[in-house]
Amino acid sequence: MAFIVFINDLDFAATLIDIINKFANDTKVGHVIKNITNQTDLQDCLDKLCDWAKTWGMQFNEKKCKVIHFGRSNPKFDYYMNNIKLTEVSEEVDVGVKIHSSLKPSKHCAEIARRANGILGQLSKSFHYRDKRTFVNLYKTYVRCHLEYCTPAWSPTSPVDIATLEKVQQRAVGMVSGLTSVSYGDRLKELGLLSLEKRRERFDLIQTYRTLSRVDHVEPSRWFTLVNQEGRNQTRLTSCKLNIVKPRSNLEIRSNFFSQRVVNIWNNLPSEVKEAPSLTAFKARLDKLQ
Repeated sequence: MAFIVFINDLDFAATLIDIINKFANDTKVGHVIKNITNQTDLQDCLDKLCDWAKTWGMQFNEKKCKVIHFGRSNPKFDYYMNNIKLTEVSEEVDVGVKIHSSLKPSKHCAEIARRANGILGQLSKSFHYRDKRTFVNLYKTYVRCHLEYCTPAWSPTSPVDIATLEKVQQRAVGMVSGLTSVSYGDRLKELGLLSLEKRRERFDLIQTYRTLSRVDHVEPSRWFTLVNQEGRNQTRLTSCKLNIVKPRSNLEIRSNFFSQRVVNIWNNLPSEVKEAPSLTAFKARLDKLQ
């Protein structure tokens, strides 16, 4: 709490830019850059941040401060802190998620699959008889958590990335002793598990409910536009006040963002699920549809 109070006025140094996110000792600033004016605004913000640090007897580690450019039309200007040019990178880990300049999650999928496979290998060497209950619990606790951390932010859409993650669970299921089923799908049913792809869809829906019901104290309009029934003919879309309008997207990468990919599956949910009185009730009603 004391640290939050200490850096609370950091926002005043970033009034001209679009984004400033503060997380512990990891602060991120961002701005839409289309011309030299935008670049000047961002550089002015960086200069003010350095002045703020000097005022409070602090110092930024310029070697750890990096720049990542997004978008094909980005001019990719250089930026400086204390007259030191910041290193330009194509990928960076942000709160445990590897972000690439292309905004595609392939690198992150490959990394977490490698990590999860390593842990799964250690479990297989430690347990020779892997009964359903024990080994599945070990898999859920030590392996699956790596494959599902923060999925609404990076959920894969390409068949290659989806298969990369699913193969880890397929390998884990194949290690369980005493299964009578042969196919992967039947083994999942026998173990009471869902595919990772299906679980990511579930997480998207849960996050949507949390946003619309303000469980996370996030303004819903920042992510979604709800249907407006006033002055419109009654249609399937307007049949539920919690249905979402899907925004148009000219880019494939944008159509795969959380706020867009979840729209159709959310709108297809029964009204009694979307209108659940609590998060617990929503999860229970959602799971009954699986």
